[in-house]
Amino acid sequence: MIHTPLTRDWGLRYPIIGAPMAGAADGRLAAAVSSAGGLGMIGIGSQASNGFIHEQAAVARQGGKFGLGLMVWALADRPELLEAAVAARPNLLSLSFGDPTPYVPVCHAAGIPVAVQVHSQAEARQAERAGVDLIVAQGTEAGGHTGAVATLPLLQVVLDTVSVPVVAAGGIATPQGLAAVLAAGAAGAWIGTALLASPEAAHNATAQARLLAADETETLLTHVFDCVQGLAWPEEYPGRALRNDFAARWHGQEETLMRSEQAIEEFHQGRGDYSVGFIYAGQSVGLVRQVRPAADVISTLGEAAEQWLSRRLTILSGQD
Repeated sequence: MIHTPLTRDWGLRYPIIGAPMAGAADGRLAAAVSSAGGLGMIGIGSQASNGFIHEQAAVARQGGKFGLGLMVWALADRPELLEAAVAARPNLLSLSFGDPTPYVPVCHAAGIPVAVQVHSQAEARQAERAGVDLIVAQGTEAGGHTGAVATLPLLQVVLDTVSVPVVAAGGIATPQGLAAVLAAGAAGAWIGTALLASPEAAHNATAQARLLAADETETLLTHVFDCVQGLAWPEEYPGRALRNDFAARWHGQEETLMRSEQAIEEFHQGRGDYSVGFIYAGQSVGLVRQVRPAADVISTLGEAAEQWLSRRLTILSGQD
């Protein structure tokens, strides 16, 4: 059995946290991940209601422990999101994509540990100074909003910089991937794309089919889908999504896109058409080849990573 701070101090069977993917990870997926021995997270979008938070938290709680993920940049205009999240009493609150410093004391006062996704050494230092309990080194391979540094170099930089537990995110979708980041010193993995084709994820059958058909070359890091929706995501955090016709047409022309009423109308009318509508996914999407229950994904990753690490240690130590 693998022993890390996530299994020893947080009580998880496997050192795996489900990423809080807004629009894909709701209470049902979180409950499935937690029931399988990981920690399931719910993604809270900038437009979410307080009712959504409490409703989905109640669902997630059926699986045991759960977490909520908030976007710091949205809290200035919507402080009620943090209030509702704290009131939902999660086992972990993720405060990412902005300076978490003003919000960490609020969470700690309620007895809730805080995680922060970071994308650079500077952000890692900021998070540690803020007093967070867990740092997520999120590489640019990740799906959804992310930074510009790849997972492996970022993980090494962050591990060399901070003393709090660090988990790795971005591109981890197999037991070998989990074993790799554990061997590098991570306390666990924060996974998202590997769960997108699970029936518990909030995707329809058409989106699932598109995910299963994609390979590792078919993602794009872009601001197109934020701009067309009028979302105020900071410039340094573009979103990684599956390539489609709409993104190909407007990527690099976002300012023109925001002035085009015709394009904005086309987007909103075509949300069920994934040549127009978006599916956020990471570069590990090529490893997602079948619809699998989330519990199966989590248990397979955890169990096989343990076996993989044991075998590799035997081989590398010359005992085989």
